[in-house]
Amino acid sequence: MKEIENPFLVYGYVNPDYFCDRKEETEKLISALRNGRIVTLMSPRRMGKTGLIKNAFYHIQQENPETACFYIDIFSTNCLSDFVQLLAQSIMGQLDSFSQKAFSTFATFLKSCRLVFSSDPLDGSPKASIEFQPTQAQNTLKEVFDYLQQSGKECFIAIDEFQQITEYPEKGTEALLRSYIQFLPHVHFIFSGSKQHLMNEIFSSARRPFYRITEKMNLGVLPQDTYYDFAQQWMQKGGKTLSKALFVDIYERMEGHTWYMQYILNRLYGQQVATITPVILNQYIAEIVHSETDSYQQIYSMLTGNQRRLLRAIAHEKKVDSINASAFINRYQLTGTSSVNTALKALINKELVFQSGSTYQVYDRFMAFWLQSLAF
Repeated sequence: MKEIENPFLVYGYVNPDYFCDRKEETEKLISALRNGRIVTLMSPRRMGKTGLIKNAFYHIQQENPETACFYIDIFSTNCLSDFVQLLAQSIMGQLDSFSQKAFSTFATFLKSCRLVFSSDPLDGSPKASIEFQPTQAQNTLKEVFDYLQQSGKECFIAIDEFQQITEYPEKGTEALLRSYIQFLPHVHFIFSGSKQHLMNEIFSSARRPFYRITEKMNLGVLPQDTYYDFAQQWMQKGGKTLSKALFVDIYERMEGHTWYMQYILNRLYGQQVATITPVILNQYIAEIVHSETDSYQQIYSMLTGNQRRLLRAIAHEKKVDSINASAFINRYQLTGTSSVNTALKALINKELVFQSGSTYQVYDRFMAFWLQSLAF
């Protein structure tokens, strides 16, 4: 395989060489799946859930190439029919080598759909697609799970942004999924999500179908020293010098948040100067914030006055432990506890602020820098 030009990946997964640590989390995830436990994986967006899942799948398939691993992101789905269609299209034909017979086998299970064969217009290779009937979504879902079960293969399915199912207009989607999943001993599931309040409601509320049937994993930031060793290794291979002090500065500014760390390190690795200095770091951060200013202004303009003021206050504080404390409310001239709580709920739902325990901070690190530049 051709070596990656920039080892600090911002998107995608290649192999463990380009994946920083998470050894304990990977082993824990694999152990849970292999022992028949469903896993709920939660963390703020861009903390590295997808990378962890794909790293676990990589090791599972290295150990047993016959296993089938599927990663499905349902963020873009709006209803049960969308979900079922995405699930079926992701799995179709992956449990068999491509052939008319293989897809015919699949088609015997998907009686509620129509299998359509065609040729790729560029290279003539065979293609197959499924024509779905939205009114048959529940039947199609059962047929997909029946197909997985009869394949006889060990299957691992990760459904990302799982909290999206709470937005579906159909009632009973959670109960429907559980009714099939609990009878699939050879199919192992990971439900991951970034909206922790919704994920907790799905899996921790006694009123919900998925109450306590999964093992919960919360993904936090990577340890600073571990991340530095990873960064230093690749910087040295690329002929770059990054001091420990400067790395610590990056880590503290980005709160150790994986995607923002990777994005900064990617930019620094790609520049032509061998020795990375604080001046270069500040220049790149300023450029990134400037490039996103129009987007930040648009988002900001769509907020109410109370939401704007609270968002700026949280950004200036960096982290807020006591959101209703009189000292915090008075310092930023907020309009009282009730207004703060109403604005906070809206900011969390818009994913502009995220909550970790009792602490609140602005979700987007670069947006936080932009907000800090706005005077009160």
